Amino acid sequence: MKIIFWLIFASILIYATFFTEKDRLDREVKRLCAIDGGVKVYETVRLPAEKFDQYEQVLIPFKENIKPMDEYYYDSSTVHLIKGNPELRKYHSKIYRRSDEKLLGESINYSRVGGDIPGPWQPSSHMCPENEGFNNLMQQIFIRSQGGGRK
Repeated sequence: MKIIFWLIFASILIYATFFTEKDRLDREVKRLCAIDGGVKVYETVRLPAEKFDQYEQVLIPFKENIKPMDEYYYDSSTVHLIKGNPELRKYHSKIYRRSDEKLLGESINYSRVGGDIPGPWQPSSHMCPENEGFNNLMQQIFIRSQGGGRK
């Protein structure tokens, strides 16, 4: 009978320790997203069809990998707002035009990772805003056209 009591007690303690912090960080992710999360486009660019790949994406390099012929590049950062288990992260991506270094758009996302009962499985996560990451930012900035050039 004592073993059952201690198992129940340990289960309650584990649940209270892990899941309340996980829920609190999920609420914090939603709060931060409401403040500044999402995609902001400052200028759209019309590009000819040959600039798009088979998945309708424009391949642009990371800031550190720019080559002389590249017209656009992106920069991104990940900030660990809370480290540990669970963890709270902020992802910030920006796309620039190289010729004048103009910021064309940016995307900000927040996520909670972990906070689960330890085990051999992948940790759970919660991210917002959904479907508004880097790929969505590129789709909103780069628009397929027949003529090309800037809008």
